[in-house]
Amino acid sequence: MSKFLKIFAPAGAGAASILTLAYVMADQFVVDIPAPLRTVIAVQPAQAQEAPAEETATAEAPMEAPVELAAAIVEPAAPSREGGYGLGREALPEEVAAWDFDVRPDGVGLPEGSGDVWTGEEVFVEKCSMCHGDFGEAVGRWPVLAGGWDTLENEDPVKTIGSYWPYLSTVFDYVHRAMPFGEAESLSADETYAITAYLLYVNNLVEDDFELSHENFTEVRLPNEGGFFMDDRLETEFPVFVRPEICMENCKETVEITMRATVLDVTPEESGVVESDATQAAAEVPAAEEAVVEEAATEEAAPAAEPAEETAALDPALVEEGAGVFRKCQACHQVGEGATNRVGPELNNLMGRVVGGVDGFNYSNGFAEAAAAGEVWTAESLAEFLTNPRQARPGTKMSFAGLRDQADIDAVLAYIQSEGGM
Repeated sequence: MSKFLKIFAPAGAGAASILTLAYVMADQFVVDIPAPLRTVIAVQPAQAQEAPAEETATAEAPMEAPVELAAAIVEPAAPSREGGYGLGREALPEEVAAWDFDVRPDGVGLPEGSGDVWTGEEVFVEKCSMCHGDFGEAVGRWPVLAGGWDTLENEDPVKTIGSYWPYLSTVFDYVHRAMPFGEAESLSADETYAITAYLLYVNNLVEDDFELSHENFTEVRLPNEGGFFMDDRLETEFPVFVRPEICMENCKETVEITMRATVLDVTPEESGVVESDATQAAAEVPAAEEAVVEEAATEEAAPAAEPAEETAALDPALVEEGAGVFRKCQACHQVGEGATNRVGPELNNLMGRVVGGVDGFNYSNGFAEAAAAGEVWTAESLAEFLTNPRQARPGTKMSFAGLRDQADIDAVLAYIQSEGGM
């Protein structure tokens, strides 16, 4: 028995100490729960001044009737149902404004401010280009923001602000609310207007002297606005396809395949999988591409006879100036030794090369047609394209708006020639 006491007596004493400490701490914190309620009273100075002394004493004392006390000091409950739940209060206008700052297509919610294209370019390059590229062409797998014109009917459409989005308010609201990535809501209203103006510019919707503001915002219309309409399926489809009684088997007398999964060709057939039109067309593509490559090789062989002294006669000052101009192009193109296709094709041996003829690059429809027709780049066609790419080659994926100065065009062509031959 003495051994038992020697072993368990200290353990019992320790347990008693722990229970005593737990009781003291519980008493300390549980009794003080009404403290926040006294804070609620304190934010209503008029009521606090008029409160009788006995009520103050009641607030300091332990709560005997918590329901009555809470009902007496909280503001009227929000009418979430008839009579309310007896909890909370209506949000103050300032609290709503801190969360509810969305912008509607009709301009409701727009903050005052303005921003021009050139300011937008500076802010965009600093805060957005690491993900979306300098011209909205995208880096890696981040979203493309420019280009994609006339692609919505393609099998793989490019959905951008200029090709797909319905309202400019969506652009402004998303940039203002969620961008830049990791720094949401850090842009001022003026910076957001400027970025939005720049995105309009790289999508060829405004000129480079455009300034966007809360006053002219609703005057801007995106090209695909008419491609959207209100969702009326609740009225049109729901009554037709939803039945009051759910059918589990033999619900339709006959089944007919009306559409085919052309890309994966997974539509079943009784006699096996039948090759679809799209699959047949895909099989014909390599042959067509081989023909284009052969034609390109023939076309590229012709200019080889041009005198080599033209490269030697390049003005070094002009080449150096062209290197500066090419900085506008290097986000998408490479030239020189080891150049590869990026967002745009590599530019080696550009002069006399078949338009849209670089192997392995996915060109837009206009360039593919030019390649099929055997068109080649000349000094005139290059100058015309660099001046206004979208006008020279409708449907081009190149989002760069063009070089307005002929001296810049001459300089950049001289640089490309010096680095990668022409």
